[in-house]
Amino acid sequence: MQAIKKIRSRTVVMPSVNIDTDQIIPGRFLTAVTKDGLGKQLFADWRYDAAGNPKPDFILNRPESKGCDVLVAGRNLGCGSSREHAPWALQDYGFKAVISTEIADIFRNNSLKNGLVPVIVDEATHQWLLANPGAEVEVDVENATLNLPGGKAVKFPIEPFPRYCIVNGVDELGFILSKEAQIAAYEARRPRA
Repeated sequence: MQAIKKIRSRTVVMPSVNIDTDQIIPGRFLTAVTKDGLGKQLFADWRYDAAGNPKPDFILNRPESKGCDVLVAGRNLGCGSSREHAPWALQDYGFKAVISTEIADIFRNNSLKNGLVPVIVDEATHQWLLANPGAEVEVDVENATLNLPGGKAVKFPIEPFPRYCIVNGVDELGFILSKEAQIAAYEARRPRA
């Protein structure tokens, strides 16, 4: 997992509400066992026509979306079925953070475990972001703060352990393995049953 302390990027705005995981990555693409290439299938049913050609009016197919690391979505992002492929697809496409007023719990947890930063903001901040697509923002993971143009700083919730993992670029297993010496010392001191 890549260490992420701060993300500075323009935003892509997708104001749709209730974007579920089947819209993020349709079920027919869940046979993949690696993360590689899933970005091409991100929002496949919205992005491509029946012949597989990009729809020019879809936001991710427009030039202004290229190179953006932050997706601003409508309320209730990531609802629906539990699939780790959803954050994988967003990351493989190039997103490092997603912002909404409401992010489904399972999707949020899968995102945190994979290094995609879920940012939950208040309604006023969300409305400003929706009204200002392409705004340059900074997601400060270390300080759990979204910095907006003009100097406004908005705190967002992120638990200490996933924040530590993202900032240090280590997943849960990597964290446990980093404690191998302490675990071995504890086991050596423990009486045998």
